[in-house]
Amino acid sequence: MAFADTCSRPEGSSTGAAAADGTRTYLIGGNWKSNGTVASLEKLIAEFNAAGPIPANAEVVVGAPFIHIPIALQSLRKDIEIAAQNCSLTGTGAYTGEVTASQLKDMGVTWVILGHSERREGFGMAGEDSELVAKKTKLALSEGLKVMLCIGEKKEEREAGTTMDVC
Repeated sequence: MAFADTCSRPEGSSTGAAAADGTRTYLIGGNWKSNGTVASLEKLIAEFNAAGPIPANAEVVVGAPFIHIPIALQSLRKDIEIAAQNCSLTGTGAYTGEVTASQLKDMGVTWVILGHSERREGFGMAGEDSELVAKKTKLALSEGLKVMLCIGEKKEEREAGTTMDVC
């Protein structure tokens, strides 16, 4: 049983009929990056929970820092899914500090963000290249997670309209 199955998340409210097979559906995602405190997260979740209905042809996903995932799983309305901001290339084992795809799935996380430009740049150490991101993606998908695969463009590149040059 996943951790999320033991949580009593509030119901959400979707409107309209689900998108018919073959028609466009929308993914609306937000990444909280490494921001927030418990108090600020509780306020943000209250705002999400009070928001209006989500159209049935849209999925809404928030990427929470690992440390805040349990709070989100316990209190964020059920029609807003939770993404981890990364997962390891490894399975479980002696990998200090890593969080595996199977652990995320077991906890009740449904999505993972992989290949983000910040992780590709490396935070002052070697960054993740496309080969590593592809391996992590394959592992996450094999564990049943949905993947938001980022192509690695930086904000400046996106704003300059050069995203396609990056990929």
